[in-house]
Amino acid sequence: MRVSVIGVGTWQFGGEWGRDFSQAEADAILDAAADCGINLIDTAECYGDHLAEKFIGDYLARRDRSRWIVATKFGHRFNSFMNRDDDFSVAGVRKQLDASLKALRVEAIDLYQFHSGSDAVFQNPELWTWLAEQKRAGKIRHLGVSILQKGSELQAREAANFGVETLQVFYNRLDRRAEELYFPHAAKNHLGILARVPLASGLLSGKYKPGATFAANDVRTTFDAEKLKRDLAEVERLQVEEVPPGVPMAQWAMAWCLENPAVSALIPGCKNPEQVRANASAAEFYLAAKADSMA
Repeated sequence: MRVSVIGVGTWQFGGEWGRDFSQAEADAILDAAADCGINLIDTAECYGDHLAEKFIGDYLARRDRSRWIVATKFGHRFNSFMNRDDDFSVAGVRKQLDASLKALRVEAIDLYQFHSGSDAVFQNPELWTWLAEQKRAGKIRHLGVSILQKGSELQAREAANFGVETLQVFYNRLDRRAEELYFPHAAKNHLGILARVPLASGLLSGKYKPGATFAANDVRTTFDAEKLKRDLAEVERLQVEEVPPGVPMAQWAMAWCLENPAVSALIPGCKNPEQVRANASAAEFYLAAKADSMA
């Protein structure tokens, strides 16, 4: 698959980033992405109860499906705000796959990703054998692993043995663990890398200062307060010491991720078309900087 280096993350469509979305707002975001040359949509079964997938499916039903690469995930069932049940059983994932295909209104999911599960549930040959059968049946085109936030070197190391072709990992200027934990395995096994939270959940946008607060229905209210304080202080330091004068911090932060050759694509979130266009501009900034360095 040839993916755009900037994608569209859609967790926000599920209503856990401080606001609810309408179909018209989702359409405007995805139309802006298409206008910018973005072709990758990343979503999940538990962004709402398949809610984000339904927004995307409604959109795809009225647009050219063939221009989009649609990635979704499995392993969780949404109950309420930041409340999920895990279910990585074959029976459970079968129901999730059918629900995702229905919500997305597609015959096949381009990239189906194991979603932030433990090593114990990852190491289940029965699950991967069943997923391989779904590939042969034409319901899934490719398999990936979205590694849980706390990390798992084992999943990166063993992924290729289960037919996995991509790793989705936390990677940004505030969290560089992927460089040691995952990128060497990706290089060895020719795995694509999708870098999620490239803006560190918006902290690297430069909009938030120490002491910032968030709405009650914003996932960032669940962050550890002391770590959030340290991260915001580090953002202030980066803005002074590393971000070039006159360059938007968000653009710089995403271009910083793209500088690592292991990274195939970034999947930042966005709340409006303007943020989509700003995210896309990071690719232009990265290419311009690369050209300057080669001149």
